[in-house]
Amino acid sequence: MADEYEGPRTYPEGVPCWVDAKQSDVRAGAEFYGVLFGWEFIEAGQPGEDQPYLFAQLDGRDVGALEPVAPGQPGAAWISYIACDDIEDACLRIERAHGLVGVPPADAGPYGRGALCTDPQGAVFGLWQAGAHPGSQIVNVPGAWNFSDLHTPDAAAALAFYGEVFGWQVDPGLGSGMIRLPGYGDHLASTVDPGIHERQALAPPGFADVIAGLTVDPRAPGAAWEIRFSVADRDKSAADAERLGATVQSRADGEWTRDAVIIDPQGARLVLSQFTPPDAAGF
Repeated sequence: MADEYEGPRTYPEGVPCWVDAKQSDVRAGAEFYGVLFGWEFIEAGQPGEDQPYLFAQLDGRDVGALEPVAPGQPGAAWISYIACDDIEDACLRIERAHGLVGVPPADAGPYGRGALCTDPQGAVFGLWQAGAHPGSQIVNVPGAWNFSDLHTPDAAAALAFYGEVFGWQVDPGLGSGMIRLPGYGDHLASTVDPGIHERQALAPPGFADVIAGLTVDPRAPGAAWEIRFSVADRDKSAADAERLGATVQSRADGEWTRDAVIIDPQGARLVLSQFTPPDAAGF
């Protein structure tokens, strides 16, 4: 039965499943994010490495990771990874749709296989074919990854690419800012969230299938993925980030969230997002 499900959180192909931050100094990054979000860290690979891959955990469950910047690769940045069943096939689809596979598929020990890609408008994202590690195991709570939001100057071109590669859709009834993958809500209902359809009974059809956001900025020179993390108090978290050496780039109050865009001490951009739904929202 769905309400007895005790397995790991899993991600069907086409769903953003994992985030990590490229850092020039992962141990300094761990000090920053450990204080900001309350994360604890576990080293992957050989113990005692100077710059290891660090799994970040909250309440003992994986949130994301910090990864050293590889030689010849761009600097500090947060990367969102999209789940795939066959990473080589996904790379072929990306190239056929005029995207770029910048870092070809490679094994990550027993955890799975990863690759780094760029869409035709310049947004960098990762692919993840799960092995022993299916992806983030805690989401949408303070200190955890909340959402990946695609900022693009051309929504139609972006959706043509991601629709061809991953089957993503935007339905008018959900609003232009919601990207959905048909069937994802049913996957959640059969695994980690058995009450999702009942809880969202008043939401527009397809709301449970939402897997990412879409923000149109006609003035932007290209596209980029923006990674959002939940916080309990936007202003407090932004002040903490500044005290720890980050820069607060902007703040915005919307109908559903209070956000702050920050640049971490090593130059990676992310959003601190406090959920503030209307009183009558119900979900």
